[in-house]
Amino acid sequence: MSHTTDGIAPHGGHLINRIATAQEKAEFLAQADVLPRVQLDERSYSDLVMIAIGGFSPLNGFMQQADYEQVVTDMRLVNGLPWSIPVTLSVSEAVAEPLKEGNWVRLDDPNGRFVGVLELTQKYRYNKAHEATNVYRTDDIKHPGVQVVYNQGAINLAGPIWLLERDAHPNFPKYQIDPAESRRLFQEKGWKTIVGFQTRNPIHRAHEYIQKCALEVVDGLFLHPLVGATKEDDIPADVRMRCYEIMLEHYFPKDRVILAINPSSMRYAGPREAIFHALVRKNYGCTHFIVGRDHAGVGDYYGTYDAQYIFDEFEPGELGIVPMKFEHAFYCTVTQGMATTKTSPSTPEQRVHLSGTKVRELLRKGELPPPEFSRPEVAAELAKAMRVPVEA
Repeated sequence: MSHTTDGIAPHGGHLINRIATAQEKAEFLAQADVLPRVQLDERSYSDLVMIAIGGFSPLNGFMQQADYEQVVTDMRLVNGLPWSIPVTLSVSEAVAEPLKEGNWVRLDDPNGRFVGVLELTQKYRYNKAHEATNVYRTDDIKHPGVQVVYNQGAINLAGPIWLLERDAHPNFPKYQIDPAESRRLFQEKGWKTIVGFQTRNPIHRAHEYIQKCALEVVDGLFLHPLVGATKEDDIPADVRMRCYEIMLEHYFPKDRVILAINPSSMRYAGPREAIFHALVRKNYGCTHFIVGRDHAGVGDYYGTYDAQYIFDEFEPGELGIVPMKFEHAFYCTVTQGMATTKTSPSTPEQRVHLSGTKVRELLRKGELPPPEFSRPEVAAELAKAMRVPVEA
């Protein structure tokens, strides 16, 4: 098939696949007991999976020192391609010490199961404070991303990886749609333009509004909630998925939305993570990506629209995916509909503004968010999850 009809090219031009063939898997398993082993935490395990399925194309493994340093400093790989977040495997000196460059390392998941292999090409020290201040724009240990950096080992292990096999997701098997498959689905549907939506929060009216604004100008919406590791106080993935199902069932056209899970872990790196999220969705086949208020932010570390401004640091076409930048949406009591400051004549007092945090507070107090904020079916689902008695 000619490449012109294949949709958008993956980042770097080639979709990486590092899932072991049957023969490779047999070869690795035969050495299961003799290979030195490294146990992955939840985040590095999800990174292993994302590399293997092509979600992190063009990476084919954990980053070499030269790429790592260039990414931290300049948001680029050594070959010049934009890349904003380091993807590394950090271990303690004690773990790194006996490992020999040039050899294979067995990778175990957090439960100790043999899941992958690293061809160790390099081990190197790195500067944690430098990574934190560049990637997260802060070295405050209270920032969840910075905390991960400071708590992880002092040595990075680098090299190509293999995933032994791609397991079905234990909770959402039917929504596990990897990049090769999402690209195929978009083609089958005849979608030429697809907008990706990243989320780690339950869907509310402001999300629905910006998704539908985007749907007015593209062929399809790829609703791509993140189900990897998130903060303790984020709403659990199964509850969020149920909310998306309810929304798609009642409030969206059936044939214009695909719901799929993103197995990544959150970094909470704000602007840099917005770029990262966009590149990942490009690998899944999206041509456009929604960037809203405080994308991938946490606390008050980033300015409200910093995640939108960062896209302007790249030449048009360099990222290869079009950011669709949206203002914070709210319910406008003047026009009696969802709006943003771009379209609404209201004063701040005439707007119903609710954040995910505010909704969690309401639900904890046993109150349902108002229908201007959340569709009633979704509010009921959230209330049920938080074991809140719903008023008749």
